[in-house]
Amino acid sequence: MTGNMGNEVVVVKSNMIPVGVSARHVHLSREDVDTLFGDGYELTVYRPLSQPEQYAANEKVNLVGPRGRIDGVRILGPVRSRTQVEVSMTDAIKLGVRPPVRDSGAIDGSESITIEGPNGAVTIEQGVILAQRHIHLHPDSAAELGVTDKQCVNVKTSGPRAVVFCNVLCRVSPSFTKEFHIDTDEANAAMLCTGDEVELVK
Repeated sequence: MTGNMGNEVVVVKSNMIPVGVSARHVHLSREDVDTLFGDGYELTVYRPLSQPEQYAANEKVNLVGPRGRIDGVRILGPVRSRTQVEVSMTDAIKLGVRPPVRDSGAIDGSESITIEGPNGAVTIEQGVILAQRHIHLHPDSAAELGVTDKQCVNVKTSGPRAVVFCNVLCRVSPSFTKEFHIDTDEANAAMLCTGDEVELVK
């Protein structure tokens, strides 16, 4: 964004970032797709997500924990090298699990759970996490904001229940578009919806 002050052009950098609220979901490995849906089964696209090549699948599974279950949890594609289940703290309490707060993919030593599909069930020994709040950034957006990959920043919301989210991880990749990801518990507490904007505070 630019503005004029006399003959001088002033560049105004925006620290505003769109919000993406992430509901509970499952990422499946190829092996677990086969177990849950049948050998060679291919996930089908329900709708594309904001990040390139990522999509919400039509397929859903059930999560079964020590104390309870949550049915109809959507799968996100494409398939991954390891199965990962992302839930909110409210979900974790209902299921009876105590997942750690982790960056996506960092599942070593995390919680176990059983996943039910239409063709079978699988119990993963680790893979259930509370996703660390994070910002997806293209390198150009990161440069504009003055942040680097793996840097932690604060994010400020507005409105009647304004909060500052601390320890927000910046994730920078040419395959990303700019978006702040939080789970449903965090979004509800701050009265945020997908498409709202928040301010980066370094």
